[in-house]
Amino acid sequence: MADTYRERASSAALAGAVRTIWVQSVGDVPTVHRHLPTGGVEIHVEVGQGARLLGPLTGHRLEVIPPRTTILGVRFRPGGAPPLPLPLEELVDQSVPLAEVWGGLAGRLQHDIAAAGTVERAIGALEAFLLQRFRVGRAADPVLRAAVAALMPWRPVEVGAVAAGVGLSESQLRRRALSAVGLSPKVLQRTLRFQGFLALAQAGAAPSGRVGRDGIAGLAVDAGYADQAHLSRECLRLTGQTPRELLHGDVERCACGHDHSASYRPFLAGRLHAGPAPVATV
Repeated sequence: MADTYRERASSAALAGAVRTIWVQSVGDVPTVHRHLPTGGVEIHVEVGQGARLLGPLTGHRLEVIPPRTTILGVRFRPGGAPPLPLPLEELVDQSVPLAEVWGGLAGRLQHDIAAAGTVERAIGALEAFLLQRFRVGRAADPVLRAAVAALMPWRPVEVGAVAAGVGLSESQLRRRALSAVGLSPKVLQRTLRFQGFLALAQAGAAPSGRVGRDGIAGLAVDAGYADQAHLSRECLRLTGQTPRELLHGDVERCACGHDHSASYRPFLAGRLHAGPAPVATV
């Protein structure tokens, strides 16, 4: 049995909250999975075992997955997590049993996925569960959603300007972001900028053609970094690896060989509308 990892888009009903749904199956030997900061939370259901909630990350997290394990996961957009009984800032860099968050509902989800029989039916059970959670909870904060959209890469802006644009003070925006996203606006902006670089690399995007800029250096500038050294510092801080280590020396794929196009498509769609990003200095 070989290791496999596949991503897919969610149903249209969940597209505003879910970035991607993924399925990972491990073969006959354990594998190490490197979780990277994305700005959002994730739910992981280990088929036949348990389910966990992975809070927003500020750095990489290594996980050893046992042999012959299948995990069904959902990665939410920043601020897109279903209603939870606690502020997300309390879950930063934490991985907790889903039962501690949703009690017996988590057990029902695990049962439905284990009984599904096929991957497609398991994904259907997961999506049905999430839709129900969204129906019984409070609606997403539209002001915060607009702020998150403004913090996406390609056209970086000052956090103060984002706050003013949605009618909040910087302190008000920070409090609402910490509660609903788990990260401060500035930390989220830096995380999304790095995700933008990975989106370009995964797509095999050609740099914009600035003189003297090609390969990783060119993509770094296009994602909003001052230069390749700026990107390298951020990459080490967020992932524990250099860009070339993370990408295996190839700007067209990550070291693990996984296809992340479903996850990074939203970033690239935003780039098409925004054009090249001005460089950042922090």
